[in-house]
Amino acid sequence: MSLNCGIVGLPNVGKSTIFSALSASPAEAANYPFCTINPNIGVAAIADNRLTALADLFHPQRIIPASVAFVDIAGLVRGASKGEGLGNQFLSHIREVGVIAHVVRCFDDPDIIHVANAVDPASDMEVINIELALADLETLAKRRERAERSLKVQAKADQKSAETVLSALHKIEPLLENGGAARSADMNDDEKAAVSDCHFITMKPQLYVCNVDEDGIRAFSSGGAHAYIQTVMKRAEQECSEAVVICGKFEAELAGIDDVEEKHAFLEELGLQESGLSALTRAAYRLLGLRTFFTAGADECRAWTIHAGDTAPKAAGVIHTDFEKGFIKAEVYSYDDIVQYGTESKIKEAGKYRIEGKEYVVRDGDVMFFKFNG
Repeated sequence: MSLNCGIVGLPNVGKSTIFSALSASPAEAANYPFCTINPNIGVAAIADNRLTALADLFHPQRIIPASVAFVDIAGLVRGASKGEGLGNQFLSHIREVGVIAHVVRCFDDPDIIHVANAVDPASDMEVINIELALADLETLAKRRERAERSLKVQAKADQKSAETVLSALHKIEPLLENGGAARSADMNDDEKAAVSDCHFITMKPQLYVCNVDEDGIRAFSSGGAHAYIQTVMKRAEQECSEAVVICGKFEAELAGIDDVEEKHAFLEELGLQESGLSALTRAAYRLLGLRTFFTAGADECRAWTIHAGDTAPKAAGVIHTDFEKGFIKAEVYSYDDIVQYGTESKIKEAGKYRIEGKEYVVRDGDVMFFKFNG
């Protein structure tokens, strides 16, 4: 599995610029609304120092990092849920992603047109969130009609299922009517499962991306006050979400640097510990509850993405479905173990090399080798 992230926001907030920088995939960027009509898709490798360290130890023929797919969705405007600015078409693309990255303009520049003629992060965030909520309200109304019809069916199982759906929708509707999100509804597991077929946009985890200029990124990295960033951070905190700060211009420059040491020097010059891509993917991983395990050897060192709580067979299935079906056992040690002891043989001598069965819950940073029938 890979992380799938949809980039949304108003026109001219820098979505396409950030997309191009993060994914190193060309996306048309221009100073006019609706430059992006069809969604651009780019895949970027996720930097992980643990994978680099494993490769230094095993000297594999191939190194394959985990990846994130970015979908650059065209700018939404007020009225998008009713089709303004081709909004319905754009909203349909959002339903396909796993997590939403809501880009908010946090810089002033008279040469770059703002769709509302004024930079106001609070208002900008509200416009997008309301349009997503309105789109979900239409979906909710259609689903409720189906559930109410099902109540007339004689089969008790169908009626009970419909009652569960209606209970969930009753909890979601007032939130959406106030521009809130379906994910905030206090639903039990049965209710969540009952409305999963609705594919509510606002049920998806959403994080905010503050797109700043050079002064903004320097102020952020030095811990200085920045009104626009603080506004976005406050909104993210209220929603129990995350916010990251990215300078699209600097990310574009960083993406053009191949040398690792030169990249680090560039980041240090800005006072940053990591790239915008790393910050964004880490935040998305936390929101989605994702974890990473590794396979390592002379042929290949590779990072794999799983959900927190996945068992060893489930992790094996990420590599190949046959691995999960025929799972016998997993040989496991932690990344920290290989760093401490240096070789697998010394890990075994220290009693840290483990044999785990079907019930083992994979931990972030596990290095695994699977045995299976097939």
